[in-house]
Amino acid sequence: MSAFVNEPYLDFNKPENAAAARNAWQNVRRDMGKEYDLLIAGERRKSSAKLQSVNPSKSSEIVGVHQKGSEQDARDAVEAAYAYFSIWSDVPVEQRADYLVRIASIIRQRKLEFDAWLVWEAGKTWAEAEADVSEAIDFCEYYARLALKLAKPEPLVQLSGERDEMLYLPLGVGVVIPPWNFPLAIMVGMTTAALVAGNTVVIKPSSETPTIAAKFAEAMLEAGVPPKAFSLVSGSGAAIGDTLVAHPKTRFVSFTGSREVGLHINELAAKTPKGQIWIKRVVAEMGGKDAIVVDRDTDVDQAVQGVVFSAFGYQGQKCSACSRAIVDSAIYDEFLSKLKSKVEALTIGPADQLENYMGPVISARARDTILDYIETGKKEGRLISGGGAAAGDGYFIQPTVIADIDSKARVFQEEIFGPVLAVTKANDFDHALELANDSDYGLTGAVYTNDKAKAEKARRRFFVGNLYINRKCTGAMVGAHPFGGFNMSGTDSKAGGPDYLLQFVQAKSIAEKVS
Repeated sequence: MSAFVNEPYLDFNKPENAAAARNAWQNVRRDMGKEYDLLIAGERRKSSAKLQSVNPSKSSEIVGVHQKGSEQDARDAVEAAYAYFSIWSDVPVEQRADYLVRIASIIRQRKLEFDAWLVWEAGKTWAEAEADVSEAIDFCEYYARLALKLAKPEPLVQLSGERDEMLYLPLGVGVVIPPWNFPLAIMVGMTTAALVAGNTVVIKPSSETPTIAAKFAEAMLEAGVPPKAFSLVSGSGAAIGDTLVAHPKTRFVSFTGSREVGLHINELAAKTPKGQIWIKRVVAEMGGKDAIVVDRDTDVDQAVQGVVFSAFGYQGQKCSACSRAIVDSAIYDEFLSKLKSKVEALTIGPADQLENYMGPVISARARDTILDYIETGKKEGRLISGGGAAAGDGYFIQPTVIADIDSKARVFQEEIFGPVLAVTKANDFDHALELANDSDYGLTGAVYTNDKAKAEKARRRFFVGNLYINRKCTGAMVGAHPFGGFNMSGTDSKAGGPDYLLQFVQAKSIAEKVS
């Protein structure tokens, strides 16, 4: 294969791309409200209970109708995946990699269509949707190449009279539980990584974004992926999630989502029910409370821009989003003044309208939780901008900045997952790093400084899985920024990095005596 290159983004400021986006929007609109089946190893199933996903920009619009899978559906999916594992694992790695390249090609051809589904169901603006779809393509292309390398590992030391080698074998059945905030990219990445390594998978999509999962399943089938290699089982986590994780034939769980659910999955997977002969592996990414440190020796305008993009892109609903700005006291007032102006210039409204920088949050429950945090923040600090719901028929919230926040405050410590930024004053750079590290999480972080010694200190002492210097803390690129965090942010499994596929294989050492 050719060398990996990241998928370029479409620029919707160009009239021709904006027109194409509007056309795709209208085409997708014709499929609004369509019903989708469960897919269990190629078998389509319906259930009596249904799940409806809605457009968060206009909650009265139904995007898709989906089946609520039962515990029996979940068990059947794992059993079917287990039965097919021996067949799929014997498929040559070159063929498995080729399936990923085909999936990438199909998504690329239907890029604007996938963008539109993300706008409809996830409330992403066009620019955010474009980044999501491009990342999905990148994961397919990158992991296809990585699998070919993994099939030819570095040679071992050869003992005299022996032929020594190490092989990487697939694990078995994997349960893939993706989030709603990157409903295509992360789902595609976790699924294709497991498949290309030779595992079979059961995908349990988020109940907020099941239509996007159904469209991905269509792309896999169109690419020729054997239907028995994967299943798609929608439904509530409480009803089927525990069944999938606890099943004795489940070999690993790949999860992205909240800390609470991730820890529950980890605890459940650690148990060994009767008939289970392995320790289940859990690959988990569980969010963050990410900080940007702004040093006194920096370009304040550049820092403000980076904080705004990091805090309010996709309404702050990214595990990498900046939710804490820690600013040197020498420039604190200047920073706040410029931040206020930038934030109040942000446009908010329906995600399909290209002029809006921010769309809705994902659901009514998320909106209410975020608004409760804002009320708490008003008591814990000084409101600079925003502070409540925004006008519209969807789940809109004003971009909110709360200053003078103490490190023990709830809005400093707890993940809010919305457009809320806490700003805290630091005495100096060392104090700023101390504040930044005062968190149970350790996912992303950024430092704005022109002082090389301070940047070097951040490299050593800012304890996060992804550190950015003089740029925003969101927007990790496959291949360039392997993604994953420390502590309660997860297992630091580094999605989009050179060692990621090792999460889905086990090593076998072979020594053969030769004459």
